[in-house]
Amino acid sequence: MLLQKNQRVVVTGMGAVSPLGVGVKNNWKKIVNGKSGIVKIPSDMFDGADMLKSKVAGIVPRGTAEGEFDVNEILSVKNQNKMDIFIHLALKASQEAIDDAGIKSLPNKDEIGVLVGSGIGGISSLSNNIKKIQETDLTRLSPFAIPMMIVNMVGGQIAIEYGFRGPNSAIATACASGTHSIGYAARTIASGDATIMVCGGAESAFTSVSVAGFCALRALSTSYNDTPEKSSRPWDTGRDGFVIAEGAATLVLEEYEHAKKRGANIYAEIVGYGMSGDGYHMTAPHPEGEGAYLSMKRAMETAEINTNEIDYINAHGTSTPLGDMMEISAIRKLFGDNIKDIPISSTKSATGHLLGASGALEAIFSIMAIKDGILPPTLNLENPESGTEDLNLVPNVAQKKVVNFALSNSFGFGGTNASIIFKKVS
Repeated sequence: MLLQKNQRVVVTGMGAVSPLGVGVKNNWKKIVNGKSGIVKIPSDMFDGADMLKSKVAGIVPRGTAEGEFDVNEILSVKNQNKMDIFIHLALKASQEAIDDAGIKSLPNKDEIGVLVGSGIGGISSLSNNIKKIQETDLTRLSPFAIPMMIVNMVGGQIAIEYGFRGPNSAIATACASGTHSIGYAARTIASGDATIMVCGGAESAFTSVSVAGFCALRALSTSYNDTPEKSSRPWDTGRDGFVIAEGAATLVLEEYEHAKKRGANIYAEIVGYGMSGDGYHMTAPHPEGEGAYLSMKRAMETAEINTNEIDYINAHGTSTPLGDMMEISAIRKLFGDNIKDIPISSTKSATGHLLGASGALEAIFSIMAIKDGILPPTLNLENPESGTEDLNLVPNVAQKKVVNFALSNSFGFGGTNASIIFKKVS
């Protein structure tokens, strides 16, 4: 068992900042209504942006209007300059999740921990600092240059903001970081090392090096620069790569009896978590999806449920030619004939790929599917790939369905895989 039977772990708070905007309700309303947050990359967003073949991205909308991200609401200019953008986004998402859970004023700060992951961390700050020393000299660097870059500073800043003194850690497992963070946070509570954990993922990697690097890998979409909202199209025959995106998502996990005792609102229970490695290639998935299969299988085993009990799968589904069908192969291997009765969708079709934050945001979408009985659609699925004809990939329009168990997948470079299962709580 992953989670001890007498130490149940539930979700009592959620927060999100994504290309769809700020706030869980706002994100959910847009995604079930088929809205896309993917736009054309502004030519001045970073040096050389107009030279790259991929010109689309999922960018968090900035501004002071409702649903837009205004960093001035949460940080003074002085403190903004001490932190990378990915930390700004995480602080906003965490603020929503912590307020939602109502844990800010709880007295047991020693029992509240933070575990937030990121795939790349403060690469924007790193790029800016390299540029600064090239234009000036080494003595002109800010004393915050290193703290701004390191991945674990995101959890550190959240803990500093709220005075949380429980376990504080970070995970950097590429695009599986957010899901791994939730899984490890659940284990931290199950083991008795914390009562409450703030967990999730954050990412903002819009720099010359990062975007050009993904272009060099031929990983990004390049065929829809004039119609960015159509560029992320999982399982469609016209897919040609993922869409890089930014954002942050955090969840508040809590020991069930503690949550129940204080009358907390419980969204869902975490009942299964699985991890694996491909042991195959730096960037390409295992062609038969062996690692993906194992992570899902292990999540199912820890949840102690049968394959016919999963009601919805939020797929990793990045819109890449290899990855999308690999995941389908792995799901088909695990679920057999039951796959025909399990709706599968990819919300990256609306948000793009938030890298290390993607799993956390998709966990929230999975939980909202349980809460509202609505399945978010796979946008731009106009011509489904051969081999998916018998599947319900929730094409283009949201569907209604009672969801008792939802499975969410995340896979990352290096062959790192994570799967997590949420359950409806009566």
